[in-house]
Amino acid sequence: MHTEYSQLCFTGASKYVLDEELAKIVNISMALEMPLLLKGEPGTGKTMLAHAIAEALKMRLIALNVKSSMKLIEALYQYDTLTRLNDSRFGDSKRDVSDIEEYIKMGKIGQSFVSEERVVLLIDEIDKADTDFQDDMLDVLDQMEFDIIEIDKTIRAKNRPVIIITSNAKKDLSDPFLGRCNFHHIAFPDQEMMRKIVTVHFPDISKSLLDSAVNAFYRVRDIRGVEKKPATRELINWIRALRSDPDFNIKDLVRGDVPFPGVLFKKSQDYAVAQNAVALFKI
Repeated sequence: MHTEYSQLCFTGASKYVLDEELAKIVNISMALEMPLLLKGEPGTGKTMLAHAIAEALKMRLIALNVKSSMKLIEALYQYDTLTRLNDSRFGDSKRDVSDIEEYIKMGKIGQSFVSEERVVLLIDEIDKADTDFQDDMLDVLDQMEFDIIEIDKTIRAKNRPVIIITSNAKKDLSDPFLGRCNFHHIAFPDQEMMRKIVTVHFPDISKSLLDSAVNAFYRVRDIRGVEKKPATRELINWIRALRSDPDFNIKDLVRGDVPFPGVLFKKSQDYAVAQNAVALFKI
């Protein structure tokens, strides 16, 4: 398994601009067969990295979106007792009601273990889960196995998945958790990197629109009092909106106008704060 992993090399994907440091930690994590923990504010490309790795290495992506109330067993498997009860009542199912395994459904981690081919397993927003969930999950990922107690069966991973874990850094993760992952903090892109990202999405964009839109975007990101700053995806959608408007003029951006502020700001309070601020810095 180690030999196969050492042959994998991630160098980026069609819609993902990769810096050298991030490429190295991704490839080191795959070589060492360790989960890669990515931290950073929303919109820095943490989740998209998992998609990019799957695309570049031609692997299937399995994504576990962590919820605050989630229990680890949900990520491993579910025993569908309700369906079994209905089958036993009505007797019109092709399943064997006496065989409990017929009613075991794999969760996202379970799916990655039983997959015939190696997959990318994305565990998204792990900081939403409690400490027990986090530590117990890593026990499972270390051992590459878990037990289904209802049928007294151990599920062992057929192939070790490439594991990407993301955190929005809203709360601290436990020391044991951190100690068992490689770590990388993805900072919000600077303007030079953002220009590269925009160009990947819009190869035919004019330099004047690129420069004006990026400058305006960073200006509104710095507005005081905004709770949820617009992220990269908002910029991409905003440029898409500007390009689709036949009445749009680049000079509007140069003068300090910000068309379609609702594409950038999704909260009513932020929208109001931004509109007031934009009115002040118009020429």
